[in-house]
Amino acid sequence: MPTAHEAEKQHTGPEEADQPPSMSSHAGPPAPPSRNPCCLCWCCCCSCSWSEGRRPAWRASGESKLQPLPSCEACTPGPEQVQSWAQSFDKLMHSPAGRSAFRAFLRTEYSEENMLFWLACEELKAEANQHVVDEKARLIYEDYVSILSPKEVSLDSRVREGINKKMQEPSAHTFDDAQLQIYTLMHRDSYPRFLSSPAYRALLLQGDSQSSHEA
Repeated sequence: MPTAHEAEKQHTGPEEADQPPSMSSHAGPPAPPSRNPCCLCWCCCCSCSWSEGRRPAWRASGESKLQPLPSCEACTPGPEQVQSWAQSFDKLMHSPAGRSAFRAFLRTEYSEENMLFWLACEELKAEANQHVVDEKARLIYEDYVSILSPKEVSLDSRVREGINKKMQEPSAHTFDDAQLQIYTLMHRDSYPRFLSSPAYRALLLQGDSQSSHEA
């Protein structure tokens, strides 16, 4: 026969098990899951399970990671516009048709990722929703900054280290320094070759032909 003390334990045990924790009435919302430690550095291992779990449904569906700004591939630039591209790199990059022509040229030099990265940064800077900013920033990192990406752009160690720090709390301007570096690279390296390329000369001749027909 159980003692009085054992009977008391058997009687109170289940009731105590049904009681919520003593601090439950004052507890706040559950804490968010901690990040996988490997994501704190935002280096080559940024594609861990934590990052995978945060990717939106449209990423998992197989669609392209980032849709660049309209490239105006169907546009037919006028002769004056084509000629203005030789005046400055800024005029080329501010022209949708110019960006399209320059991007096609970069593709022939196997450096199209520079333009794609620049366009993705422009798209990111135009985003106001912080959740979307977080997602796009991570996709840009994976596509163009990660050393595991086949489309990795050329960035110096100072800029790359700065990005790694900023990726702790991404913003619309996380890649500003990197975007400027790639813009400068395209300006100094690819732009002069574009102006002397057969593709650009063909556009100039096409513009001259249009002018002569209109006259």
